[in-house]
This record gives sequence, C-alpha cells and structure tokens, in this order.
Amino acid sequence: MISRIDLRGAAFPEGGIDRDLLPRAELDVEAALEKVRPICDDVRHRGTAALIDYAQRFDGVTIERVRVPAEALESALAELDPAVRAALEESIRRARLVHRDQRRTDHTTQVVPGGTVTERWVPVERVGLYVPGGRSVYPSSVVMNVVPAQEAGVVSMAVASPPQADFGGLPHPTILAACALLGVDEVYAAGGAQAVAMFAYGTEDCRPVSMVTGPGNIWVAAAKRLLKGRIGIDAEAGPTEIAVLADATADPVHVAADLISQAEHDPLAASVLVTDSEELAAAVEKELEVQVGATKHVADRIGPALAGRQSGIVLVDGLEQGLAVVDAYAAEHLEIQTEDAAAVAARVRNAGAIFVGAYAPVSLGDYAAGSNHVLPTGGCACHSSGLSVQSFLRGIHVVDYTRDALAEIAGHVVTLAEAEDLPAHGAAVKARFDWKVPPSK
Repeated sequence: MISRIDLRGAAFPEGGIDRDLLPRAELDVEAALEKVRPICDDVRHRGTAALIDYAQRFDGVTIERVRVPAEALESALAELDPAVRAALEESIRRARLVHRDQRRTDHTTQVVPGGTVTERWVPVERVGLYVPGGRSVYPSSVVMNVVPAQEAGVVSMAVASPPQADFGGLPHPTILAACALLGVDEVYAAGGAQAVAMFAYGTEDCRPVSMVTGPGNIWVAAAKRLLKGRIGIDAEAGPTEIAVLADATADPVHVAADLISQAEHDPLAASVLVTDSEELAAAVEKELEVQVGATKHVADRIGPALAGRQSGIVLVDGLEQGLAVVDAYAAEHLEIQTEDAAAVAARVRNAGAIFVGAYAPVSLGDYAAGSNHVLPTGGCACHSSGLSVQSFLRGIHVVDYTRDALAEIAGHVVTLAEAEDLPAHGAAVKARFDWKVPPSK
C-alpha cells in the first residue's frame, strides 16, 4: 500500500540530503504550459464566449452567463445547513484573529536630520481568488483566500470556482454561501486555466485583477506561471502533501489517520512518514490497511495516492537525520509527533506550516486553527510562504530629504554615479546646487 525508503546508514555529502532520494510526485508544469497557452489566448480574445465554451468542454455543463447572480448567493446562504454555517463562522472568526495580527504598520526611519525613509504598506487594489472544485468542495478555501485579503485592506475582490453540472452550472452552493457569508458578491462560474486568464485579461463581465491567489490543479499552476508578470501570484500550488516526523512515542493510529487524510484529496497527493522507529513504521503500515478499508474515496484517491511514488515511509538513523530529511523535503504540511515535539518543531527550517504534537493534526489547520491552508507545495516551502495578509500588501519606500540633507550626501551620490559611468545621475543632483556640490562628510 505504501513503499519504504531506507536511508539508515547512508552517508550524505556536506550541504544536506539529496532531494531526489525523497518521495515526490512527477508534475510537468512546463509541458502543461503549452496546453494552457491557447486557452488563455482564447479567453483574452473572446472573453465570456470562450469561458462559456470551456464550461461545456471541460466541465460538461451548458451555461448562459459566467457571473453568478446575486440571488443565487443569497439563496445559497439562506439554504445552508445551520451546522455548516456555524462551523464556517467559527473558522472565519479564528482566521480573522490570526490574520489581523499580521497587518503591517508604516514605519519611518530618520537617516539623517532632514532625511527620512518611510516604508508604507499599501494593499493590492484588486485580486482574483481561485477556489477549486471537482472531486471535492472547498468552502474552507474561500475563507483562506478572502480573510487575509480583507484584513490587508483589499477593496475589490472576485472569486472564481468551476461550474457544476449538478447545480445548474453554478459553483457548489456551499462555496456560494461562504462567499455570501464573507460579503463577497462578485463570483464567477469559471475553473482551471480559463479562470486565471479571465482574471488576468478581463472580460465583458470581469475587470482585470492585479493578483491571483488560491490552490488548484496543474492547469491552474501552469496558467499562473504563464501569466505571472501580467498578474502577481501567490505560488504555483500543486497537489497537497503531508510529512510526519515521528519517533517511537508516536501513536500509529494518529499517524496513519493523518496520512490518509491528505491522500483523500487527490490521487497525486503525497503522504510521507519520516521515522527512526522500524516498529512504528510497521505499526503504521498495519493501521493503514485497517483504516483505509473503513473509509471512502479509496479506489479513486486514497489508494493511488498512498501507492504512488510521491508517498512513502522514510527510515532514518535518528532525529538529526530525520530533521535533515524533512528540511530537504520542505513539506506543505509538516507534523511533529516526537518526544518534546515543540523543541523539535523549533528546529525545522523548511515547511509551509508546522503542526506540533499529537493534538494538532493537519485537518485542524485545514479548517479552524486560525492558520492559512493555502501553502507552498513541491518543495517550494524552502523559499516561499503560505498565503497571508502580507501576500496582499506592497511595501512602498517614501523618500523625503531637505535641501541640507541632500547637500550633505550629494558628493557621495555624484562619486558613485561617475563610478557607474552614469554622469546624468550625478548631474541631477548638481542641478539643485547650481552645479556646485559641497564635499560629502
């Protein structure tokens, strides 16, 4: 059901563990680029008509318009199961608590008397938020996209989610209800690369945006890569992944349940256990057999995900090697189920989010920890962060110098300009002093 990789006794060169030794899905975004390019070009030139055609081609649904009418949003919220509404409201409340504390404040530094630099934080003006559909419904992704954008101060936002044949060509009603609950009234029935192109180029119905965020499949990731530059993006989020760093103190029931929980998303989802305990590895393998047999989505998701090359149990010599492995893997979600888990978690350098101890499963972060679940995948956590308020903010430096403050540094500016063979740069300073520049101190 799940493979083993035995790294015990292996010697690794200075600089860490070879990432190619670790489980990882084979995703070729570059190849997907050539397939999404004509789709994006078509949306650019034909707008809404292209989106309607792609809804029929890719989603098997005939729609007459792409923008979701206001009455459909209101109806979805009115008909939402009260228990689901209560859970979403609590998820929103907790997410707001965490993300509100991320808001940056402007700061002014006095460099010299009369010379200041202020870093001013300005939200992106308009954003497009993508919410996946298809195998599952993700109202939680509405929360994770919208809340940080709102807390950042974004004034214009639009949500796109694939049209569903079962719901008359609209996105899933729970997604619509989540949008209504958050006060988002601009929602589009569009999925995949075509939705990203709609946001990037605009259509008759949808104004272009400055940034697109949210998880998606390989076609969404490829469209983000293709259109990056025209739009800002959060990341090229691929299939979800979990790594669990565990020792002999971990409960195999918990570990197996958590591995399955991520495999449930997609046949390309990655579930990885890193442990120095062969006894735990064997116990988890047995638990997987038991628990998989008692759940759903086995044939189309969980089974292929656990058996795929992207999943596995990695045996290591000890905690130090285990930490090296999880840092090299740079998981989207990393659970620490070891003795003194908090101290071990503090030593991790590369992860999208870290879940500490037996009572912080990834499922908690997916819905109601207050953290964000839009996280870097595919090893990108070694250089990228998850979605946050900062994702929607731009830092602008405001430079304010008096005449005297400029005069004090003018000589150095002229010297550096001439050193770079850019005399006009120096002349721009000289012009302010009748071409007579006092020597810098």
